[in-house]
Amino acid sequence: MTAAREPLVRIAPSTADILRRCYPGQLPAQVLARAVRMLADADGHLAPDGRIKRGVGGRNETRRQA
Repeated sequence: MTAAREPLVRIAPSTADILRRCYPGQLPAQVLARAVRMLADADGHLAPDGRIKRGVGGRNETRRQA
């Protein structure tokens, strides 16, 4: 069985510049992973134990079309 590959994410040149200048010596994928976790936590999508919330407070319910 083959190990799952990490998803390929393309970033804007300005984001690459921020990563290179503000986080020298750190792997960009690790910096972005921390940023996504912090954003999800700040937006209320994570439970205190780090699990993704379901239903109210999470964003996993079906949305109505505008």
